[in-house]
Amino acid sequence: MYHNTKDYSDHYQASDLAVQVASANPHQLVLMLFDGLLDELERTKSHIVARRFEHKAASVNKCIDILNALTSALDFDKGGDVAANLSRLYDYCVYRLYHSSHALSVEQVDEVTLILRQLQQGWQQMGLPHD
Repeated sequence: MYHNTKDYSDHYQASDLAVQVASANPHQLVLMLFDGLLDELERTKSHIVARRFEHKAASVNKCIDILNALTSALDFDKGGDVAANLSRLYDYCVYRLYHSSHALSVEQVDEVTLILRQLQQGWQQMGLPHD
């Protein structure tokens, strides 16, 4: 069934992720999206540095897909200005990623990473118990 241990490992990781997603609440799902997005941004940078242009394009597209998923998960009725501001930040990140892809700019990817790490920290803080 599996030709090598990497195939088995990939299958195990995919099924483990499926279990995590199935049992996650919406807050946990957002944090999982941020984790995946930040990992993919690191891959994007490595592809730019190594001049692996096809891989870079695929990584940028994955990042944009995740940002679009985060945007589509926003509840503008309940979230009001916070949801609108998050949407604008996600749109800005998409714009910067498109630009970084064309300019081959690791610095612009770093800018997006910084913004998203700060947002991720905010989401993590929301999940902590309050005294």
